[in-house]
Amino acid sequence: MMTIESFEEAAEAVSKVTQETKLVYSEYYSEQTGNKVYFKPENMQFTGAYKVRGAYYKISTLSEEERAKGLITASAGNHAQGVAYAAKLAGISAVIVMPGPTPLIKINRTKGYGAEVVLAGEVFDEACEHAYKLAQERGLTFVHPFDDLAVATGQGTIAMEIIKELPTVDYILVPVGGGGLCAGVATLAKLLNPKIKVIGVEPAGADCMRESLKAGHVVELPNVNTIADGTAVKCPGEKIFPYIQENVDDIITVEDSELIVAFLDMVENHKMIVENSGLLTVAALKHMDVKKKKIVSVLSGGNMDVITMASIVQHGLIQRDRVFTVSVLLPDKPGELARVSTLLAKEQGNVIKLEHNQFISINRNAAVELRITLEAYGTEHKNAIVQALNDAGYRPKLVKTSGTY
Repeated sequence: MMTIESFEEAAEAVSKVTQETKLVYSEYYSEQTGNKVYFKPENMQFTGAYKVRGAYYKISTLSEEERAKGLITASAGNHAQGVAYAAKLAGISAVIVMPGPTPLIKINRTKGYGAEVVLAGEVFDEACEHAYKLAQERGLTFVHPFDDLAVATGQGTIAMEIIKELPTVDYILVPVGGGGLCAGVATLAKLLNPKIKVIGVEPAGADCMRESLKAGHVVELPNVNTIADGTAVKCPGEKIFPYIQENVDDIITVEDSELIVAFLDMVENHKMIVENSGLLTVAALKHMDVKKKKIVSVLSGGNMDVITMASIVQHGLIQRDRVFTVSVLLPDKPGELARVSTLLAKEQGNVIKLEHNQFISINRNAAVELRITLEAYGTEHKNAIVQALNDAGYRPKLVKTSGTY
């Protein structure tokens, strides 16, 4: 069971392998929400995520016989690195089964800690099924990423650090995938101060915990669809579910589009890289219907590859009207393109791309299409550019902008 004594033991154990992640006050989000907002930056851990806590504590509780067999686990990436790193420190071999679409940075870092990586399935649940099979075939000790009370206890040490640093915290927001982190944090928070409210945050496309709480028992989703790969779980843990039921005050779900906005906000205002699952608690701040409260958002990890970052930045700029595409019709005559360029320069629109299509109409003298992808300062500036094109008689039409421009 998760008790004060087990949490204290876990805190002492994980202190040997964790970085100090002091709370970061967010002036930006505090102003946005009317609360005092703090971040618990677990993305700054050596392995890039909180998972090393549960992995290391779990390994510390294993018998010599269990250690000698070697370890195996399944993970979308962060638990993989936590187990691989903890196993390396303990001198134990480790096999990690990861879903095929796992970001390359997570695969390479896991291998870098000396673990054997096996790719299987498309989502965590399929990888986990394969890991159980391998554990039986090879006689390995299975370390579950979330449905294990020792693992959840290790993760819960985050709550001890939060409350020690901010004793008057009102709300703690925790990302939810399978539920191990949320169960550990919520249980310890309530043991230390029952008045603290703990809110779990899930991606809307993988809301297995919310559905399970509604049903009163663990529910498996038919499929999951979210960019938050670290929390793309079909079914929460059976062992930790009662702790969630007892100690979690509410579940908030967040759309993928909100994570894109949150990524840009964190980069621009805090100069921090936080992966999509870690951004769940940042996006959830705008869903909180409270004022003048002290809120801590747990940033669970920061392991994001540069290709994903580039894609999110591009989509975020489009969402904020910082990049847009407009189509105009103009006569196929020399000098027309220069006239449009002069107008755009006057309006301080920065051209990213031009597509000149002479074959939009059979009568080229009547019109050719020019598609212009532009950089703007935001919605107001975008509207001003479009209005200027309209006033000049170009009949502009906004075109859906591709994520790759």
